[in-house]
Formats: sequence, structure tokens, C-alpha cells
Amino acid sequence: MITFENVTKKYPDGTEAVAGLSLEAPDAAITVLVGPSGCGKTTTLRMTNRLVEPSDGRILIDGVDVRDQPLTKLRRGIGYVIQHAGLFPHRTVAENIGTVPRLLGMDRRAARRRAQELMELVGLDLALGGRYPHQLSGGQQQRVGVARALAADPAILLMDEPFSAVDPIVRKGLQEQFLQIQAEVGKTILFVTHDVDEAIRLGDRIAVLREGGHLAQLDPPRRLLEKPADAFVEQFLGLDRGVRRLTFIPSSGLTLRTDALVAPGIEPDASQLALPWLLRTDENRRPAGWFAPGDPTGDELPIGHPFVAETDSLRAALDAAVLSPSGWAVGVDEDGRVVGVISQEDIAAAIRATHHQPARERVVS
Repeated sequence: MITFENVTKKYPDGTEAVAGLSLEAPDAAITVLVGPSGCGKTTTLRMTNRLVEPSDGRILIDGVDVRDQPLTKLRRGIGYVIQHAGLFPHRTVAENIGTVPRLLGMDRRAARRRAQELMELVGLDLALGGRYPHQLSGGQQQRVGVARALAADPAILLMDEPFSAVDPIVRKGLQEQFLQIQAEVGKTILFVTHDVDEAIRLGDRIAVLREGGHLAQLDPPRRLLEKPADAFVEQFLGLDRGVRRLTFIPSSGLTLRTDALVAPGIEPDASQLALPWLLRTDENRRPAGWFAPGDPTGDELPIGHPFVAETDSLRAALDAAVLSPSGWAVGVDEDGRVVGVISQEDIAAAIRATHHQPARERVVS
């Protein structure tokens, strides 16, 4: 556990980057620091491994003050990932990852094996091991950065906006991979981001800092969205925090209709002709397209995108319905086969019902 006890950082010119910060980052959990520019997020991160020395207060790791440990020993137990990966340009991918194990006395062959293990863990093709950083995409470089941070198997990871320099599609993939890695290795992670959606997606707990490094609120993401501590937190989270809250409510409780499904080569029956929209499926029961029973042209419309009925959130179902040209969402199973459909109106009714039901959230020990 990382504990900040009334930590302050004041620079010689009088600038106070962090003021009396007290918070705990639990073991094997992701604690995300968010807030406006100049609120002390990165300074807080760097004080943890003493890249920046605190002016006052204490930072404890498992009860031991970081200033009571030799600097080299402290940093060997902490992995550090930054925005642009910070890789050594003159070393190959495998050499970059194996740098810390070699410094710790591991022989070259063992360090190479460790690098290969970590490349597989972060989803990198082993064939990339002999390439140099400039030969990789931005997303691949960030994966190498994460692998290098894990190379000495540290208990703690510090991550300073590690995914912000890549495009949204790559970023989403990195976030998914990161959560999978965390589920496997269970590190204690301090993660800095300026992106509220990223904080909500990744964080077990979120610390919102206001300008001057003051802690405004520390809570699990669902509680943060439901009960902002004050007007500053509410404004920082944005006007769509109600929609974001739906991320923590499963879509598995939705009642999907199957009476609007039409198999290939089958004409709609009399009861289906009364429905506003019907969904044509293919021979594998995958969605093919929407059509209106009363449309003489019989043209089919694209479905937009489906949601996975058993595992996706209510937010994903709502998004599917809003983007569908019919206003209905298509629910599928893990293999992409249609389970049923649901209208925007029925999703809205389910959303209203959630105000009387607890939403799910990850449990932090």
C-alpha cells in the first residue's frame, strides 16, 4: 500500500504544486489521479519514487517512509511508465526490456528469456525483439515501456499518461490489454491521466485533484459519478456523468425481444407485420439488417453495431440503440449470434429502474 500523509511540495519560487495531500493507494489496485492542468498529478507520482523530493509530510510504502530507503533500492521496487515510453533508442526491444534484469545481475540468456515472457504478456510479437524503437508504432513502443517496467517484477507501477500519445483505437486496445495484465499480475498502481473516461475505465479508485494539489475527492468510479463531493468535482466530470454511470450497470438485466427476428428466406408472419422494425438474420443467426414490414422496397438498413447481451454494460446497449437507424439495439452472444433486440424506449425504462437498484463496481481490498 502507498500512503500519502499530509504531503506538500513547494518550490523555491513559492509555487505550491501539492498541498497537504493525504490518500491511500491500496495493494493490487489501480488508483488513478485526475484533475486539471497544474493540479500536481505528475508531481505526486514523481514524489513516490523520489524523482521529486517532498517538502513536507511522508510517503509510505507498506509502512516504510520512502526517504528511509536507499534510492537505488526504492526505485528497483517501482516500475515507471511515461507518455512516450522513454525507450533507449540504441537498444533493441529485447535489450530495452532486459535492461533492469541485467542491472540486477541476471545473465544475458536469462534476461532474454524474461524479455520474451514479458513481450508475450503485453501482446507483442516475439519477432519484434530484434527491432529498434524507431521501427515500432506508437502503440508497440508503449507496450515495450510497460514490459520494461514489469521486468524486475516490481510491487508498484507508476504510470504517467502512458496511453495519451496514441490514437483512440490503439488507446482502447492498450487499455484492454492493461486491464488483462493487471488481472494477471496484481500490481499496486498509481496512474495519471487527464482523460475522465480513461480514469473511469481503468481505476479501482479515482483521486480528483484541484489546482494547487488539493484532494477534492477519492472514491470508486461509480460512487464518484453518483455523488460528486462538490461543484468543482461535478463540473470536472462533465455533463454526461449520468451516461458514464451506466458503464457500471450490466445489460444482462434487459429483456430482449425475439419476435422481431426473421430468418433468411422466411417471410414475416401476421404478428410481425404489426412491428415497426424487423431484423433479418443470416444462416448463422448473425444480424444481417433491419427492414420495415410496410416498406414496399424491402431495402435493409445496417444495424449500426450490436452489444454483447451477457457482458456489456447498459451504456453499450444505449449506444447501440442510439446509433442504430431503426432506434433498436441488437443483442448478441460472445460469438456474434443474435440473442434478441430492444428499443430505445425499453432501454430508457431499464435506466429509470436503475435509480432504485445498486450498480456494480469493482471491489478494492
